[in-house]
Amino acid sequence: MAGVELEIGGMTCASCANRIERKLNKLPGVEASVNYATEKARVQIDAAVADSALGAPELIAVVESAGYTATVPAPPVSRDDGSSGDGSSGDGSGRSGADDAAATSLRHRLIVSTVLALPVVVLSMVPALQFTNWQWLALTLAAPVAVWGAWPFHRAAWVNLRHGAATMDTLISVGVLAAFGWSLWALFFGTAGEAGMRMGFSLFASGHGDELYLEVAAAVTVFILAGRYIELKAKRDSGAALRALLELGAKDAAVLREGREERIPVGALAPGDLFVVRPGEKIATDGLVREGASAVDLSMLTGESAPVEVGAGDRVVGASLNVGGRLVVEVTRTGADTELARLGRLVEEAQTGKAEVQRLADRISGVFVPVVIGLALVAFGLWLVFGGSVEAAFTAAVATLIIACPCALGLATPTALLVGTGRGSQLGILIRGPQVLEQTRRVDTIVLDKTGTVTTGRMTLHRTVPAAGVDASELVRVAAAVEAGSEHPIARAIVAGAGASAPGSAPVDPVSDFRSAGGSGVQAIVGERLVVAGRPSWLAAEWGIRLDDELAAAVEAAEREGRTAVAVGWDGTAAGVLVVGDTVKESSAAAVAEFVRLGLRPVLLTGDNPGAAAAVGAAVGIDDVRAGVTPQGKLDAVRELQAEGRVVAMVGDGVNDAAALAAADLGIALGSGTDAAIAAADITVMREDLGAAADAVRLARRTLGVIKGNLFWAFAYNVAAIPVAMLGLLNPLLAGAAMALSSVFVVTNSLRLRGFSARSTESRR
Repeated sequence: MAGVELEIGGMTCASCANRIERKLNKLPGVEASVNYATEKARVQIDAAVADSALGAPELIAVVESAGYTATVPAPPVSRDDGSSGDGSSGDGSGRSGADDAAATSLRHRLIVSTVLALPVVVLSMVPALQFTNWQWLALTLAAPVAVWGAWPFHRAAWVNLRHGAATMDTLISVGVLAAFGWSLWALFFGTAGEAGMRMGFSLFASGHGDELYLEVAAAVTVFILAGRYIELKAKRDSGAALRALLELGAKDAAVLREGREERIPVGALAPGDLFVVRPGEKIATDGLVREGASAVDLSMLTGESAPVEVGAGDRVVGASLNVGGRLVVEVTRTGADTELARLGRLVEEAQTGKAEVQRLADRISGVFVPVVIGLALVAFGLWLVFGGSVEAAFTAAVATLIIACPCALGLATPTALLVGTGRGSQLGILIRGPQVLEQTRRVDTIVLDKTGTVTTGRMTLHRTVPAAGVDASELVRVAAAVEAGSEHPIARAIVAGAGASAPGSAPVDPVSDFRSAGGSGVQAIVGERLVVAGRPSWLAAEWGIRLDDELAAAVEAAEREGRTAVAVGWDGTAAGVLVVGDTVKESSAAAVAEFVRLGLRPVLLTGDNPGAAAAVGAAVGIDDVRAGVTPQGKLDAVRELQAEGRVVAMVGDGVNDAAALAAADLGIALGSGTDAAIAAADITVMREDLGAAADAVRLARRTLGVIKGNLFWAFAYNVAAIPVAMLGLLNPLLAGAAMALSSVFVVTNSLRLRGFSARSTESRR
């Protein structure tokens, strides 16, 4: 299916989003989702239809026919235009500027309306201040508020009326105009204008005399304007994390041309270019370090505050900060292909999705306004039928119109999702969409891949056991000299353990005649002696070198621990044993304990031998350990647990984990892993820290809890408030305040997610 994204303008409530969505979905082969909080529409067009005349212009025309505006976001900048090329939708300045202008206009309208409305409310509430003909001063002050102050609501209501629709603005406009119109009638044609009627104020509406509702028209307008302003600011705050993420990239780079540095815009970089990064500068784009060594701050990507050491051959990410030495980097990816752009797309996709519970709220908000208008008319009629005064009937009807709030329903999920996913992006946690949140609540079992997930996935030298009469440091030095010619992970571990700066670096003693025996071992002349290193069986079979009892015991102990023993010999005798193995990550045991605390049963899967698996399981506190598992076996293990009735989460990082990640009810990929694993997962954590996976579950559950709290409040508020208003037990003035506060409550409740903290990073500080 072809995808089109549109930026929508003119929406004022969830009913607007629902209406646009229905219009778009009526088109053949179109599946659209409109998000009120992000003001965006994501449209999927069936491939058969996409080849026809249906495209972005036709979709925009449909949106405009509904009374709103739509534009296609600016595409990522190209290399030729010399601009930034960060892969985002332009720089966002257009939408940001429009939002700032809207907020400024709303603030001015709010300030003027508040200044004018305050005397009207005071005069209406305090009889002692009511002088002769005070009503006419109140009218003079209230008229600009009811007309000019509420003009955005009137205009939107008129536009919707022309298109045969009713939205939240319709309720507000009708309520304000009804209160203002009634007051005009009372002043010019009723007793209020003749007698200078004094009007009190209470929590309950009274129904005698020709009441004036000027304070209702003015105060309700102020309350709604204030609510809209706070809501707009809060919505911008909720998306601040994503905007900050997309603005992190560097603006220019010092590219090397014929040995000289030349400053060019980042957008002009191409794969293969070399650029220089000095201490304190941002890395311009993704690449490989070709010269130099430094420490790089990846906190913008992973949430991890500790800098990462990099050197020649290491991958670096655009927008990360060089905090150490000078680096020369070769460009590998630019523009929309960079890690930062990919991260931004994942967050945006998550923020525009809809959970099933939100779709229910959208369906309700779609019919909400007509139903409320009908209920207001019913309240007016029933009051008259049962002998109530016209004033009491009018009060109940206006209060019913003003108290109802579909906005809270529409904002309940997207604002929480905006803040939750935005906070996640700051912590290096990417949640693909709202449907994932439900899964985190249901999960009761978590399956962990061992290598690269629970362990570092990197071999290290754990122990040195020299033979009698051999110095341990000499054993390691000589073994590293012969292993330096190999690229095998075990060889690299021995070289690193000997203190060599990198595989292949020059050993102390000269090395010649290096040979490799196909995975069994290596040999070389080191100095003036032949040195062999490899499997003990290979040394015995090929060189006649056998281990004494102490060295044989060291080999057996290593195998019990699930580690690899490398025998070393020279001059025809065994010189010692080096024990090499993977290392359990420092955070893994704490992460497993956190999973258990969250109610998840941990299961460890690995293709390694039972000894290695059992040792790692014991180290991190996992009892259910399954060894010798193939990639197909991992998939079978997940399905077996599901067949037992368990809801399974899978954490992995490799290609061999992709099938299991996709089959699991919840897939969590470590960002240090392969693209296949990340593509198959529902949640991606950008750190290699397993504790971040526990943080991801916590954040997802916390976000889901806020969404449910918002929806409960939104539903409960409307279910409780509308009957109270219909019964005439609520003054329209308080109804307007309550309606404004309901939306503000939902948004500010969602903003609490900005305070979510990652325990995995706190525990290391």
